[in-house]
Amino acid sequence: MIKEIYITDYNCVTPLGFDVESNWKALLDGKSGVALHQVSDNLEAFFVSKIDSQKLEEEFKKLFDNQDFTRLEKMFLLSLKPLVEKHPISDETAFILSTTKGNISLLKNKKDLPESVYLSNLAQKLADFFGFKTKPIVVSNACVSGVMAISVTKNMIQAGKYKDAFVVAGDEISEFVISGFNSFQAIGSEPCKPYDKNRNGINLGEAAAAMYITSIPSETEKLRFKVLGDSAINDANHISGPSRTGDGLFASIQNAMKEAKVSAEQIDFISAHGTATLYNDEMEAIAFNRMELQNVPLNSMKGYYGHCLGASGLLESIISMESALHNTLIPSKNFEEMGISQDLNIIKENQPAEIEYILKTASGFGGCNAAIVLEKA
Repeated sequence: MIKEIYITDYNCVTPLGFDVESNWKALLDGKSGVALHQVSDNLEAFFVSKIDSQKLEEEFKKLFDNQDFTRLEKMFLLSLKPLVEKHPISDETAFILSTTKGNISLLKNKKDLPESVYLSNLAQKLADFFGFKTKPIVVSNACVSGVMAISVTKNMIQAGKYKDAFVVAGDEISEFVISGFNSFQAIGSEPCKPYDKNRNGINLGEAAAAMYITSIPSETEKLRFKVLGDSAINDANHISGPSRTGDGLFASIQNAMKEAKVSAEQIDFISAHGTATLYNDEMEAIAFNRMELQNVPLNSMKGYYGHCLGASGLLESIISMESALHNTLIPSKNFEEMGISQDLNIIKENQPAEIEYILKTASGFGGCNAAIVLEKA
């Protein structure tokens, strides 16, 4: 018999707050972390969603004595701490890190590579701090990393390698990341508008998020979501451009829903990728329509958080579960007029809804696509 896999706890650190409760309240109020910031002296100001560094330092000093950590590491530790305090770590507990760039900011003006730049060393440093006994696992697959981390965890627990796992995801805004996306002319000149006729590109963001995933949930757990199905498909379309036909995303959704034994009619809500670039949003619309999901309420969280790279999939999964717990759909911020060739049911205002089955999707550079199906248990 295949083990059932549950998400029973989570936390996040974002520009909208340093825990889930404050983030949820901010989202209900329609607040966004996206604002005009001067990220570097070498770059012009961009619309990004950036955590206030002073607030981050203040929060970290309240909870941690050791200050010998990078800014990103402090984000990771703050998101993980509440979970580690509640759930025991055993010899069969996995530690999984999702990130695309890690401590890339350490490379600036450095001739030698600092040890913490290597993702494996970053993961080990975090794992050692909390006393994990197993070798850390790093998931770094462009913008699908956060969703993939949930998928990897599910499959490893079902394979009997672990009984439970802590998953943490995070990335920070840096000159390197801004310059890279700017070279593709992908960055918007205003707050992003996923799926909107007047969208003109992404806003980058930063965040850290953490989850506790287990095959043996406690009877006292108030929060319990099953990971019913997952899939990841690479369409090998282009190093940075999404498939025009949505083949990879379509196949990922199809496989995840097939494993979950859930039909299109049963999906109550879609937490989509929605980057607000011309081709990504169009590709998603095609894939969702091919799966006959065009009538399912859908949002993108990028208007609130920006694109948080390796953190986006995990963070957005957490917010989608909060939506289910509160029976409330959050609008896709800044959406006004349909700007894609095939219609989607894009949420325009806070609205009540019974949410049992959630579809979370992500797509990224290199043709990678991923999908998971969650059930409120």
